[in-house]
Amino acid sequence: MSIDSPFSLDERLDRLLGKRPAAPLAKLGLETTGDLLRHYPRRYADPGTMTEISILVVGEHVTVVAEVVSATVREMRSRGGAMLQAVVSDGTDRLSLTFFAKHKGALRTHEARLKPGRTGLFTGVVSEYRNERQLTHPDYLLHGVDVDSAEAGLVEASLLTPIYPASAAMPTWKLHQTVRTVLDPLTPADIPDPIPAEVLERRGLESLHQAFRDIHVPAEEHEWRRGQKRLRYEEAFVLQTALALRRSEAAALEATARPLRTDGPSLLSDFDASLPFTLTAGQREVGAEIAAELAAPHPMQRLLQGEVGSGKTVVALRAMLQVVDAGGQAALLAPTEVLAAQHARTLSGLLGDLAAGGMLGGASHGTRVALVTGSQPAAVKKKNLLDAASGAAGIVVGTHALLSAGVQFAELGLVVVDEQHRFGVEQRDMLRAKARTVPHLLVMTATPIPRTVAMTVFGDLETSTLREIPAGRSGITTHVVPAQKPAWIARTWAKVREEIDAGRQAYVVCPRITGDTDEADGAEEPGADDGTLGLDVRAGAPAAPPTTNRRPLRAVLEVAEELADLEVLRGVRIGILHGQMPPAEKEAAMAAFTAGDVDLLVSTTVIEVGVDVPRATAMVVLDADRFGLSQLHQLRGRVGRGADAGLCFLVSEMAEAAPASTRLKTLASTTDGFELAAADLEMRSEGDVLGAAQSGRSTSLQLLRVVRDTAVIEQAREDAAALVAADPTLAGHPLLLAEITERVTGERAEYLDRS
Repeated sequence: MSIDSPFSLDERLDRLLGKRPAAPLAKLGLETTGDLLRHYPRRYADPGTMTEISILVVGEHVTVVAEVVSATVREMRSRGGAMLQAVVSDGTDRLSLTFFAKHKGALRTHEARLKPGRTGLFTGVVSEYRNERQLTHPDYLLHGVDVDSAEAGLVEASLLTPIYPASAAMPTWKLHQTVRTVLDPLTPADIPDPIPAEVLERRGLESLHQAFRDIHVPAEEHEWRRGQKRLRYEEAFVLQTALALRRSEAAALEATARPLRTDGPSLLSDFDASLPFTLTAGQREVGAEIAAELAAPHPMQRLLQGEVGSGKTVVALRAMLQVVDAGGQAALLAPTEVLAAQHARTLSGLLGDLAAGGMLGGASHGTRVALVTGSQPAAVKKKNLLDAASGAAGIVVGTHALLSAGVQFAELGLVVVDEQHRFGVEQRDMLRAKARTVPHLLVMTATPIPRTVAMTVFGDLETSTLREIPAGRSGITTHVVPAQKPAWIARTWAKVREEIDAGRQAYVVCPRITGDTDEADGAEEPGADDGTLGLDVRAGAPAAPPTTNRRPLRAVLEVAEELADLEVLRGVRIGILHGQMPPAEKEAAMAAFTAGDVDLLVSTTVIEVGVDVPRATAMVVLDADRFGLSQLHQLRGRVGRGADAGLCFLVSEMAEAAPASTRLKTLASTTDGFELAAADLEMRSEGDVLGAAQSGRSTSLQLLRVVRDTAVIEQAREDAAALVAADPTLAGHPLLLAEITERVTGERAEYLDRS
């Protein structure tokens, strides 16, 4: 068929190809011609090179290149009907192809086509029968046979064969035929190129039309590699241009400058003088960066990331005090009531009498720290709201309750967002809208972010990093404990008892609250033990195998009862904490543990971030394989925060060779969060860095890998910055602007905005 001009990448496939041919494409998320042309092959098969059959995994949907060894038809006496069993080989190993029918005659066509010596593509789901791998009712395409002419067969036999993410209803060769139907009639003029010509020339890249030809119809390896190079750069360039636009828009906004106070006593100078410890070099350096940006008439947009326990809170507090000294207020937005209350206590404790402004015993130039949460008693909440509205509280800490219409500020100058990934852009902007002028923004995260990810996901923010751990902390030792070894488990609880007997405290973390089928309270979803968080964003990729024959996940309420009956923990004061408790009970549970009235806290991951109990030195994570690597690192950071060394026990029943076991061993091998973050990204296969939710379309980053492609991202960032500096609205580049609108929309845009 031919394609009428003018061609559009937005043309719907059901209109172009017909509803029936387009239906299986839609199930792969391919609804437009652009979707189809950007559905890139996963790999390329050389007709003369066989697929290694020994590496096939049971349960996977595969496409293999193999040679037919034999094909025989026989009747089945036990169940009736007939069966054809063919055998294909890669030259070393064999794979069975099995077809069933009501009678022999229905299988004669397969028998005639599957002649020994013929090679082809065979696709289906790998199963196992009598210890032999097989494909049942596979689809297949034979080289030199399934073509229109002998001449076409000779041409086909010399070409590389693209292997696409596919499905049973749309095998890879049918996908390729459909791509050719759309692509072959097109000329370079038919496909608009979003990358400006001068950028293509500078980077030595080909046109989009040629890239599509190279990646879908390559004659040789260098062609598809050339096509991938161009398309990989395009992914980076479109994203980096979107980020550059955001930086440009932010730089054009006006904010109230909040310079350091130098004319008399100040909260910041008094706070610095009262600190019982010396700031690290990193804290001083980052503090200077933030101070300079707060003093500018444009809003600061900065991401502060740092190791667990690296002192981000002190850096953020110093920024807040600079703003208060300059006549403004600071709001700290926390994701949970437990963490908000923790922050309020920590800030008040660090400030001492500086946080008692206007009260007996308070500093004459002091301020107040107000806490606003949804569960506060009415009288307390009213007082704190008045302090925020009047300006008496220079620092206001809260949860989502800060976003409500009843919360007002006298002069909001700085918004600090803790654990930014817990908040959407709309929530953040609701808080910023309460300011007279655009407030400065400081985003904090305790999840270390590799540099390339920071450039890709948080590229519209300036990034500050704290790597040093303050003096006086003794570090953490991590052990992987096999759940199937009773002696190891017994020793784990004995060590916990030793820590408690020495006057210290411990956490036990569980992935669930009860033994029912309630959702995990912070752990990864069941099925995540393959190291990819249970999600493979590649279309047609196999889902994680079901986790059958495993005992139920450990639950807080049940584990607390078991530990209370454990002889080695007899007399230990045990508390519980989880997300479904009423806010007042959560606050009371955390306060009791902080005060030392509870020795052992059995909890879900609500203690993951920000909770600071210096006497807590031991942590036992049950079903540790169900948590992500970065999440485990955050949990582990809750212990060893004082002068005593920390111990972390990761209890798991995973097999030694399982990917999740590798993840746990990696965690035990290092406490460097940045090293772990890079390893985590490698193990996960980052998929769509602009959002985990797939909207039915191909992932926005298909070829770009933020771990591997540092140089590409840096080049794209440089080119994008220069382009936006010359054309801040992209008025002269409408095709690029349209591509940004197309690719960075919906949930992906929201995820990007969370930075």
